[in-house]
Amino acid sequence: MNQRKIQNTSVSVTELGFGASVIGNLYRVTPAGEAAAAVDAAWEAGIRYFDTAPHYGLGLSERRLGAALRGRPRDEYVISSKVGRLLVPNEEPRGVDTEGFVVRDDLRRQWDFSRDGVLRSIEETLERTGLDRLDIVYLHDPDAHWRQAAEEAMPTLAELRDQGVIGAIGAGMNQSAMLARFLRETAADVVMLAGRYTLLDQSALDDVLPAAQEHGKSVVAVGVFNSGLLSGDRPAQGMKYDYQDAPPALVARARTIAEVCEAHGTTLPAAAIAFPYTHPSIINITLGMRTAEQVGRNVELHDRQVPDSLWDDLRAQGLIRSDVLTGHGGGRDERCL
Repeated sequence: MNQRKIQNTSVSVTELGFGASVIGNLYRVTPAGEAAAAVDAAWEAGIRYFDTAPHYGLGLSERRLGAALRGRPRDEYVISSKVGRLLVPNEEPRGVDTEGFVVRDDLRRQWDFSRDGVLRSIEETLERTGLDRLDIVYLHDPDAHWRQAAEEAMPTLAELRDQGVIGAIGAGMNQSAMLARFLRETAADVVMLAGRYTLLDQSALDDVLPAAQEHGKSVVAVGVFNSGLLSGDRPAQGMKYDYQDAPPALVARARTIAEVCEAHGTTLPAAAIAFPYTHPSIINITLGMRTAEQVGRNVELHDRQVPDSLWDDLRAQGLIRSDVLTGHGGGRDERCL
């Protein structure tokens, strides 16, 4: 599988990444064997970038991912995790986590973007994964913590990067405006952008993508299906958009886009995966993969050829923004290493 380099670093990631939130029992239980089989299938498919976080299943995702990767050649893959949420004993457990993961809540999350919090978080992630190092570390959802994240956490990560302990640093969020600030105002190399550059939402063109181009930095795109609405060939009522039931008007728009995709010989989910690559700063698409079957489907969708004429047609019909790059400077084939 093709790889792209995070600009101004020595870290390269495969075009498609394995998002490990779901193997932390996001929304429902994933048996341990199923999770391990998903990682194995990703490896066999050539995926070499794996992303996790302490937040995912209160450490379960990190433990499972580390166990599945242990024993594989360490220099052959890239792993990222995140800081900002420490896991501490829960003084008032209720039995099950309340933040979307089906796990016991013996631990709870505690926001901490201080220097000590960052160092402690990385140390605990290494303990949970059993790995010797992290290649990329992101600040995780620092929306309400800009000052401490920018003035304490990011300089701490920069120090570790400059010492060669970490290969690349950045931030991951569901919004794009603050990610643009991290690219413009801090030492961040890369940002993980969730859901803001998709077939239904191109708001990242207003801030984070121009910032990445201006400062020669990179973007990893996640949430490209906008929580599910773009994941099927035929969008239907009841599907999710940004974690909530999709409004009827948005479902209708997604259906129209799906029809245009079919006219160009492709499908809506294949186009949803291909679309972020139209921007030259986006180097990777990371998708949640719970089972070996999901890995196979995602790899097959990723590998499909989506014609540039599709983007031109969608733009001409007003279904994507007029300033989207549509075959005139974007596209993954031109930028493969």
